[in-house]
Amino acid sequence: MRTGWSLTVAAALLHESGLDLYIDWQDASMPEQPSRETASRLRQRIRDADLFLYLATQYAANSKWCPWELGYADGKKSDRTILVVPTRDAAGGEHGNEYVQLYRHFDHRPGAALQFYEPGSYSGRSMQAIW
Repeated sequence: MRTGWSLTVAAALLHESGLDLYIDWQDASMPEQPSRETASRLRQRIRDADLFLYLATQYAANSKWCPWELGYADGKKSDRTILVVPTRDAAGGEHGNEYVQLYRHFDHRPGAALQFYEPGSYSGRSMQAIW
């Protein structure tokens, strides 16, 4: 994902590709302060989701919750249903810890359709090909 893209832009692109998204920070039913209830709700949402997307931002790499969510998804879902959304900083450096490279990811180049990549692959396929 290019510098300056927001989660809103990423969500819109994914929605245009036919995905219905759940974004935890947009969920008004979540407790204001993280708690056991928060964890329980997140676990349920992750289990219920057809696909788990991890937005690999600088914030996510430093978050206490994001790696926990990815780890939980890794234990509950197949590798085929976990997808990383990489982001880059202005210098071109990609965000995310080493373990995000274990999963499929997608990228979008200006003027091109969303493409997804298998771990370690540099040859992309259309988003529709993963369903």
